[in-house]
Amino acid sequence: MEFLEKLPETAAAEQQQADLEMDQLAAGQSLEPDGQAPAPAAAAQPAPQPDAPKEPSGWRDTLLLTLREAEPRLSVWLSIALEDLGPDARTGDELWERVRFLLTALGAPENEADAFVADFAAWAARMEYEEVADFRSELQYRLALALDLEDEEDERNRIFLKLHQGLERTREQLGKGLSTLFASHGDLSADFWDELEELFIMADMGVEAATELCKRLKSRARAASATTPEELRPLLAAELEDIFRIPRRVVAVNPPEVVLIIGVNGVGKTTTIAKLAYRARMQGKKVLLAAADTFRAAAVEQLGIWAERTGSGFHSKGQDADPAAVAWEAMDVAIRDQYDILFIDTAGRLHNKINLMNELTKIKNVMKKVIPDAPHEILLVLDGSTGQNAFEQAKQFTAATEVNALAVTKLDGTAKGGVVIGISDHFRIPVKYIGLGEGMEDLQVFRKREFVNSLFGE
Repeated sequence: MEFLEKLPETAAAEQQQADLEMDQLAAGQSLEPDGQAPAPAAAAQPAPQPDAPKEPSGWRDTLLLTLREAEPRLSVWLSIALEDLGPDARTGDELWERVRFLLTALGAPENEADAFVADFAAWAARMEYEEVADFRSELQYRLALALDLEDEEDERNRIFLKLHQGLERTREQLGKGLSTLFASHGDLSADFWDELEELFIMADMGVEAATELCKRLKSRARAASATTPEELRPLLAAELEDIFRIPRRVVAVNPPEVVLIIGVNGVGKTTTIAKLAYRARMQGKKVLLAAADTFRAAAVEQLGIWAERTGSGFHSKGQDADPAAVAWEAMDVAIRDQYDILFIDTAGRLHNKINLMNELTKIKNVMKKVIPDAPHEILLVLDGSTGQNAFEQAKQFTAATEVNALAVTKLDGTAKGGVVIGISDHFRIPVKYIGLGEGMEDLQVFRKREFVNSLFGE
């Protein structure tokens, strides 16, 4: 991302530039993200009518100047915008006006800034948040999505820090174990390879995945003429990245996009759907949630609550309804009301029964009668803290239906994060999301390089 250019050094030049910017803002122009004021148009925009009242600028003058001079990071810009509200800032008109001003200063159209503020304020009220400290991280996350800054350096650093913290116990098990193993051997002896395979198994990669990984590492070592553990270290990192380098399915989708969510009860399936809906809403999409897990009344009720909290639509036929009928009607609603994306929850208590295959097949067949290429994605949610149980669940579900994406939850606070490597390597299904906490922003897009680096503490 390009940096904002600082204002000229002299006081006179600073004042002249600030005056120019305030004139541009009054005319409806915005401060570009790279800091440059928009180039003058060939024809000047119409000036305000003489009798039109001009809103006093007040804090906006100072804030605009400070933003231009600040380090070009979203977290810094947000801190500046909220600074005058104090450490105990609370929700209210002044807070929302400052957020709106920040959005427009960074190039967001006024109507989009208004919609963002209205949506976020309504969400904060639904969640009963009053103190800014309670939702500041989520505010920054939503701003990053709204401003298309998710890959901006500051936001990536925030995501990596969260990933690094979430994988702390896995890193203790695997990363530090590797460091100890590498330091205790001077060459790639048979004992070294045996201990390395055992370490992979202890990290819950699974016996088969650990054995195959060691075989491929031996081949890499021979090809690179590596003879010491330290020479093997970069080869291991490259091999792990290759495991996650699985081509994603690229599907041209005309709205609505239909995503079928599967997984056993207790893995965080409902909250994962809520977080996916939240993420899609923050990207400006119109979202519909469908409760096709009709075996549990609590599942229907919980999904309805999350639909309300995330500002999503909700479709249900209640407990004991036919799941396929729920899916059919939800797709009709999604088409009729022009939803962008439809998430369909499914029952998770049948993972070890033939009923699972029959139920999912029935749902998919019904979907195709409404939209021939639906579902566009079948996302399997797995609990990473269960280690090899997650592997067994993946085996059951992939045998029952075509799974084309994975979400691995509850990786924070577990030493079993190695299961992500084992599952991805064995089933050749891309890990799309990982869950690192309870917050809405804690469901993160999986980034293989950051994941591998965080495992090794780099």
